Amino acid sequence: MQTNWQKKFAMLFSGQIFSILTTSMVQFSIIWHLTETTQSAVVLTIASLVGFLPQAVLGPFIGVWLDRWNRKLTMIIADGSIALFSLALGLYYYFGEPGLGFVYLILMVRSIASSFHAPAFQAAIPLIAPADQLTRVAGWQQMVFSFSNVIGPALGIAVYSATSLGTVLLLDVAGAVIANVMLMLVKIHQPKPEAVQRSRFLEEFKLGWQAFIQVKPIVIVTVATAVFSIVFMPLGTLFPFMTLSHFGRGGYSASVVEALFAIGMIGGGLALSVAASKWKDMTYICLSMTVMGVTSLASGFLGQEAFIAFVVLSFLMGAAAPFFNGPYMAMIQRAFDPAMLGRVISLVTSIMLLSSPVGLLLAGPIVDKYGIQSWFIGSGVVTIGTGLILIVLSKRLQVAEAVSSAS
Repeated sequence: MQTNWQKKFAMLFSGQIFSILTTSMVQFSIIWHLTETTQSAVVLTIASLVGFLPQAVLGPFIGVWLDRWNRKLTMIIADGSIALFSLALGLYYYFGEPGLGFVYLILMVRSIASSFHAPAFQAAIPLIAPADQLTRVAGWQQMVFSFSNVIGPALGIAVYSATSLGTVLLLDVAGAVIANVMLMLVKIHQPKPEAVQRSRFLEEFKLGWQAFIQVKPIVIVTVATAVFSIVFMPLGTLFPFMTLSHFGRGGYSASVVEALFAIGMIGGGLALSVAASKWKDMTYICLSMTVMGVTSLASGFLGQEAFIAFVVLSFLMGAAAPFFNGPYMAMIQRAFDPAMLGRVISLVTSIMLLSSPVGLLLAGPIVDKYGIQSWFIGSGVVTIGTGLILIVLSKRLQVAEAVSSAS
């Protein structure tokens, strides 16, 4: 049994790495293309908004369908849809330069498909792995994502520079096909939904919400995550802008920053998979927020000649990230019944994604008026403060023990 579930994950992650790799290439290439052609932080924030907002708005409702539908089939259809719209945008670039409106439209439709794929994937993990291995699996997952993000920016900028953005988008289609073929070979048992009439959509939605708010530790961490997302998520979009506008570097340097951040995530994911049972999940989460806040704050005070220091800080920031993402998702996967997990994960994802646009809406005007460093400094201060508050609350309410009793 032990070997069986590990083989399933090896097959699943082997396929997903191709899709994640090509998606990373596309994401970096589009951001760099918009950075290079528009030189506007506002354009970048709008692109990020149309990528986030559909997932944030639709997420809670999509969760109801995820708990009704076969999760494996949902992942296959969603990934195939993302590939289809990558193909459409790629062909457009071959025939000419599309307007920003068309680019925003494709990003929005891809986001809708991702609204189904990402939570279906997370909700399928507890159907394969034992409960006591979920944090370790989260570490593996972070390594898969990080490895793709190491190679993705470098490959993306290389293919983009040598050919066009259209070629990068067509490679995304190939990655999705490989991922879906591998996924078809993995058997995933679908949990039986609770006995609710299929037509009572709102009733099923309410059940998911009630299940979520009953587990107070998850609510506390989710609120902290929402605050963290407001200030920290825009950094992912603004990293290339920091490289270009503050340090005066080009696309290669921007890809190096992205790669070092991802290499740090690989190291952090590996460390998490090894040390998953050493400390409690809340300890990892609080330490991660503190380290990410300190590195963001320090980055904001760097001079224009300190690009190497920025690279090092990006690496440390990346190394801390898996110790937040992995344990947080593992806490959720342990705390809720698999038949309810699609709704809860979609709801939590939406809360985080609804927080992110708030940050993006603030980031664009602030960066254009006060400079890119102002957001790094503000992000660092708020992240550190949120981490410290979470430490106090987790001790007072005994978060780790509460999660164990809710499992």
